[in-house]
Amino acid sequence: MSNPRALRWLALMLIAMLAAVALAANLGAMTLSPRALWLAPLSDTLWQIWLNIRLPRVLLAVVIGMALAVSGAVMQGLFRNPLADPGLLGISSGAGLAVAIAIVLPLALPPLLLLWLPSVAAFLGSLAVMALIFSFSQLAQGSLARLLLVGIAINALCGAAVGVLAWLSNDQQLRQLSLWGMGSLSQAQWPMLAVCAAFILPSLLLTQLRARHLNLLQLGEEDAHYMGIDVRRTQRQLLVLSALLVGAAVSVSGIIGFVGLVVPHVMRFCLGSDHRWMLPGSALAGALLLLLADTLARTVVVPAEMPVGLLTSLLGGPWFLWLILRQQRGGE
Repeated sequence: MSNPRALRWLALMLIAMLAAVALAANLGAMTLSPRALWLAPLSDTLWQIWLNIRLPRVLLAVVIGMALAVSGAVMQGLFRNPLADPGLLGISSGAGLAVAIAIVLPLALPPLLLLWLPSVAAFLGSLAVMALIFSFSQLAQGSLARLLLVGIAINALCGAAVGVLAWLSNDQQLRQLSLWGMGSLSQAQWPMLAVCAAFILPSLLLTQLRARHLNLLQLGEEDAHYMGIDVRRTQRQLLVLSALLVGAAVSVSGIIGFVGLVVPHVMRFCLGSDHRWMLPGSALAGALLLLLADTLARTVVVPAEMPVGLLTSLLGGPWFLWLILRQQRGGE
């Protein structure tokens, strides 16, 4: 069914994201003007910086922003809870713990398999925590307070385990763990982007194909069943897809919080609650948000660089408090 208002919003966000990509690729410690790139030969240092440093980082920010925002939208729909978020419920921490294990206790694998190891480990860690959270949500019958308490407990346990691994690590591993814990795209390279996109892009497509099923799940499991949906199978599929999105993102960028919380709320306000429109809107808005945050992180303290996870937390923390206060007033 056509939705002219949603189409206008999606077109506007697509234009804004493309403009942000063009801007971000030329901003940094060294500003690269289009005129200078046009006049320089392909072998020039300016082109090497643009092709091998700036462009993969910009595209990685786009892909990871899409993954985090869409996973948050799916989780909020799946749990029927506006405060569901990969970071708050401990799913990002589970993925991060698996990556930390892969960093500190590496396996003797061929180089090609080692390239995929962080993504596979993060997927398994996020899937395990996602399944645990979903089981608790069934037992708690959607209780927000219990879900948040479970998320706090999982975050604490995973944080403690990562702390033990940091204590066991050497200097190089410790630095890698520290950067990963704050969230950063500074290690972006073309092979890393290829591995990340191989997980995320098909998962985004498969998630979009289940948007109608996600809409029906909002009616409740019993009503969705009478509408012809295999509820358990759909829930399992959405769990796996969300785990893939979160795991792939965390494996290359570390823990970047609140993108999956903030973006779906804004898109629900702009596009409505129909996931056929909200999911692509969340993907575009998540890409735009993380791209702008990463560009700011690269330029605000030049020549140093701020971890992008700190900026998203500065944005998402007040938003989360506002959501809790609004729900508190709504429950009175």
